[in-house]
Amino acid sequence: MKNLVIVESPSKAKTIQKYLGSDFAVTSCMGHIRDLPGNDKAIDIENNFTPVYEINDDKKKLVADLKKQAKLADIVWLASDEDREGEAIAWHLSEALVLDPSKTRRIVFHEITKPAILKAIEHPRGIDQNLVNAQQARRVLDRLVGFGLSPVLWRKVQRNLSAGRVQSVAVRLVVEREREIQAFTASSQFKISAEFDVHGRTLSAELPRRFSDEKDAKAFLDACAQANFTVTGLETKPAKKSPTAPFTTSTLQQEASRKLGYSLVRTMKLAQNLYEQGLITYMRTDSVNLSEIAIEAAKQQIVTAFGAEYSNPRVYTTKVASAQEAHEAIRPTDFSLRSAGETEAHQKLYELIYKRTMASQMADARLERTIATITISTLPDTLTATGEVLVFDGFLKVYLETTDDEQADEETSKMLPPISVGQGLPLNSMMAKERFERPPARYTEASLVKKLEELGIGRPSTYAPTITVIQARKYAVKEDRDGRQRNIRQYVLTSGTVVRSVEIENTGAERSKLFPTDIGSVVTDFLITHFDEILDYNFTATVEKQFDEIALGNLKWTDMIRSFYEPFQADVKKTSDTAERQSGERKIGVDPKTGKNVYVRLARYGPIAQIGDADDEDKKQKGLSGSLSIETITLEQALELFKFPRTIGLYEELPMDVKLGRFGPYIEHNKAFYSLAKEDDPYTIEGPRGVEVIEARRLKIIENTIKLFDDDPTVKILKGRWGPYIVVGKQNVRIPKGTEAESLTLADCLELASQQAPKKPAAKEKAASKKTAVAKKAPAAKKTVAKKKTAAKKKPAVKKTAAKKAAIKKTTES
Repeated sequence: MKNLVIVESPSKAKTIQKYLGSDFAVTSCMGHIRDLPGNDKAIDIENNFTPVYEINDDKKKLVADLKKQAKLADIVWLASDEDREGEAIAWHLSEALVLDPSKTRRIVFHEITKPAILKAIEHPRGIDQNLVNAQQARRVLDRLVGFGLSPVLWRKVQRNLSAGRVQSVAVRLVVEREREIQAFTASSQFKISAEFDVHGRTLSAELPRRFSDEKDAKAFLDACAQANFTVTGLETKPAKKSPTAPFTTSTLQQEASRKLGYSLVRTMKLAQNLYEQGLITYMRTDSVNLSEIAIEAAKQQIVTAFGAEYSNPRVYTTKVASAQEAHEAIRPTDFSLRSAGETEAHQKLYELIYKRTMASQMADARLERTIATITISTLPDTLTATGEVLVFDGFLKVYLETTDDEQADEETSKMLPPISVGQGLPLNSMMAKERFERPPARYTEASLVKKLEELGIGRPSTYAPTITVIQARKYAVKEDRDGRQRNIRQYVLTSGTVVRSVEIENTGAERSKLFPTDIGSVVTDFLITHFDEILDYNFTATVEKQFDEIALGNLKWTDMIRSFYEPFQADVKKTSDTAERQSGERKIGVDPKTGKNVYVRLARYGPIAQIGDADDEDKKQKGLSGSLSIETITLEQALELFKFPRTIGLYEELPMDVKLGRFGPYIEHNKAFYSLAKEDDPYTIEGPRGVEVIEARRLKIIENTIKLFDDDPTVKILKGRWGPYIVVGKQNVRIPKGTEAESLTLADCLELASQQAPKKPAAKEKAASKKTAVAKKAPAAKKTVAKKKTAAKKKPAVKKTAAKKAAIKKTTES
């Protein structure tokens, strides 16, 4: 073998192999092959913070195979991605495979096309150690923070908690936004709008000012009851709209969320597929720049499709001063390809990228904006009507960016009917309607990414993992919540008469928004109190800049880590020794029946309400249900919780108990659980309706059941949203593609369940003592199940430690 090319993924390898001749063999390393082990020996702090890497267990066979292939090759080409993570993968390959530097080449490219690949082969370079060091610095710092903070949270707040340099700041943003919203007091004003008749067409106008007092709003309408309205001014101004820059990682995530409803993770997965198939450029980038070749290709396509007047080549400047993840924005590799991708989801994302890139190179849209001024004969005030006409559509022919701005006017400008100065306008109606101020908007996944980017926190490669991990850790939840009703006062003037009415509107309804959980709020408060620097937005942004300096070779990474670690470690020790446990406890009133104090706080298994003090032997506790929070729950809401469980009758000679759960009310019957529908009130539901709920759920289960097994009732084959699947006890098991669900036997199901069962960590080394084991030792996977069982039998204390340390390991973030 003359040449061995190693990339990260099989699909990328498959695409590149098509462009290289038979002298090249392209293979995949399947991402990272080495990482820090999950114990306190991962970083040799005394030896200048030297990281101790281990080959991942699931990659050992692969690494052995790659070693054999590398020995047979004349030259090994390391072709991992061009960002810091990709550079680190190349370095780890070089180290793990013990590659000869004289026979090793590093190549990079930002698109997988034949010209780009051949150009990279012609211009190889060595591994950029500065980029590797920047990645190492991030990995080491995040491990030190995670392993430093998480055990403190275990002791001072709750077990199995985690913290991280970026994830904790993201949670803080969500928590602080929620508190802004809860503290917000909405004031209202009355907005005046009018509709006039212009030869059978409607002209809409508004009063530029608003009234805070209801009496003043009514008085204004009363004064207009006998007024004459005249057009006294017409002003026409040219206007334009310009296209936005091509996509970066964050803007693609935001726009795919708004336009397509894709989550951050889904967007990045689809973009990764498109990149590996050679359809778009590299998808992790904070640059808006396009190459000269791309600009020229877009120009040719625009001129051909729409005409020369639609073309306006532009060069965009990256606003992010530290942009370094790639040299170009996300764009199509072939502008003649208007649609591409394996699935409909891929095609939609590709078309979004295609249209955004094309629009960025097109002419401005030209508009004509007209403002009409209307006088009122009985008042000095004037009304204003605004309309606009699209003179030339320009880039709007292909694309218009959406926005997260919830404060934007709900009305859009329309064309005005033909009017002239001096023209009288017959009034159809005038309205004074109460409008409330809106609180700050809760974050969506996309708008949180935008905020992180604005603050300089994180990088294109970390946005999606950060937003994912704060939800996985239950520090924030993404969900829909119903709004509440409120009264809206309004006055309507028609035919000289003013009539008052009250409308009911629904406000505060949320769709796919991020809400902090109680544990997220309590952890945030604890970290701000004891580790304020870690949670400081400027600190996190400064760290990112230091990583950039390391990548440029201007800062030694170990010096940067040392300057952080010494004061951080002192804070960890001080907090461990002196900080009190934190539960977010809040006294919310007194129970009128017993006279005992009522508290809400975070308990071992979640937030609770409690009647009675901590030392009261007869105290009562109930878990908070649904969207109730220890920060906002009222005394009345807390006392309502103690009305449950409610027994609403017997069914099949067994009681039906209505209970409140974290995810809403439900009926428990014969150890089975049946969720109540939205229209069911848990406080008033009675027996007959309870029977209906149970029977309807049982019928649905029967309809969704494909196969049952008499020999083992815990095994079932069911219909799911994404197709058939197996349930074995509490484990959901995937059915391999192409397998007929009905043909599976009990043995087949159990075998699939065994193959897909999560691996359990086992203790790696004996602890000097139980205390030392709990504090310091960490798990490492054993090679065989037999060894795991032996270790478990001989060293139960260490096994417990292993489980604990395995959980702590999960707290580190990349």
